[in-house]
Amino acid sequence: MPTVDDIMERLRNCYDPEIPLNIVDLGLIYNVQVENDGDVTVDMTLTAQGCPSHTEISRDVRTTLLSTPGVNNAKVNVVWDPPWSPERISPEGRQKLGIEE
Repeated sequence: MPTVDDIMERLRNCYDPEIPLNIVDLGLIYNVQVENDGDVTVDMTLTAQGCPSHTEISRDVRTTLLSTPGVNNAKVNVVWDPPWSPERISPEGRQKLGIEE
């Protein structure tokens, strides 16, 4: 069965098509739950409400989860609280985007 760390590593393959950074380093993943039966639930947000890529990103996350060995079911919840802000970007992500600390 995959761990939360396994899931987070897999989600590094998902990108917001408007920003050249994966959704983990972008700070869009708020919570990952892995149940004993292989059910995975991800709470995530987007950089802005009304994001035109909402459906595409959510579908990519779900597809990525379901392609992970040991995952039987995947649920993706898009949440808006707390709202995303650039402060959520990881140090690695800031470096890739050329954002000064």
